[in-house]
Amino acid sequence: MPTFPRCASSFALVLALVASRGAGAASATPGEAHPGQRAFAIEVARQAARPGLDAAAIEAVLAQARYQQSIIDAISRPAEKTKPWRDYRPIFLTPQRAEQGLAFWRENAALLDRVSAEFGVPPEIIVAIIGVETSYGRITGRYRVLDALVTLAFYYPPRAEFFRKELAQLFLLQGETFPYELDEVMGSYAGAMGWGQFMPSSIANYARSYDDDPRIDLWASRPDVIASVANYFAEHGWESGAPVARRARVAPNARQVSPADLEPVYSVAQLDTWGYSIDGEDDPERSATLLRLEGAQGDEYWVTHRNFWVISRYNRSPLYSMAVWQLSQELAAGMREAAGP
Repeated sequence: MPTFPRCASSFALVLALVASRGAGAASATPGEAHPGQRAFAIEVARQAARPGLDAAAIEAVLAQARYQQSIIDAISRPAEKTKPWRDYRPIFLTPQRAEQGLAFWRENAALLDRVSAEFGVPPEIIVAIIGVETSYGRITGRYRVLDALVTLAFYYPPRAEFFRKELAQLFLLQGETFPYELDEVMGSYAGAMGWGQFMPSSIANYARSYDDDPRIDLWASRPDVIASVANYFAEHGWESGAPVARRARVAPNARQVSPADLEPVYSVAQLDTWGYSIDGEDDPERSATLLRLEGAQGDEYWVTHRNFWVISRYNRSPLYSMAVWQLSQELAAGMREAAGP
């Protein structure tokens, strides 16, 4: 798969043009070309250096994109940043999502077992990701990916650089393995695609064809979907058989611990000394960190490990990672119960 090319100098010019529009972004009208699109098209064509992808062709596709104010509205208030855990959890951990997840697992059991054995990622994690992202393929996005990425690349200054890179990668994906018309591909408001909601750069770096053809189809090929999610976790360092997260018991005199992120920078023994203990740990030197969540019954404290951090590579929100983890545990328990003694 292709990797994202470095094209910082010309993209810096585009960023300056985006900034010059500033508050006028919301007044953009359908069909109005942003002044930065020309420089963007020239740079992507230069980096691609292949027939059929010249600046004029790129500009012609960009001209079909439509600014969507609803995309700006959605990205400005994601649930991960506006809801506490007590309100976020019920969105994803529902009886219906668990039942549908068990059905999906049973339907794809042989495939999941094969992928899990090859990539070292448990089936419940793969199924939980697909469940949280798209309700097992039922909700894959209502926006044209082209509209989403153009809107965010040129009219959303806080993350314009990131989305310009994703837009560039969308053009660079075209070829034998991704034979889709860019003006027809549908996805989320952020430009994520398929059952696993892969951004263009994730498709380029982690998506896999796991069936009988070279195409990567993240919509209709369950082997491709399942293997791509597993490969994403494997490439980010998933540790087979290692713990993910465990609820901590908090001592009355526990020291206040405020980690900057989910990177496991402490040891289990250190957290225990500070007043946060867990059951079943056989390696006191295992790397860990502490996560506090605003639960329905008050604050919850969790000791999380490297694998929890790996889940967060899919989405940086700790709420998202915890939703995936807890759903995966419900699914695994449901499969064990169905299997019987």
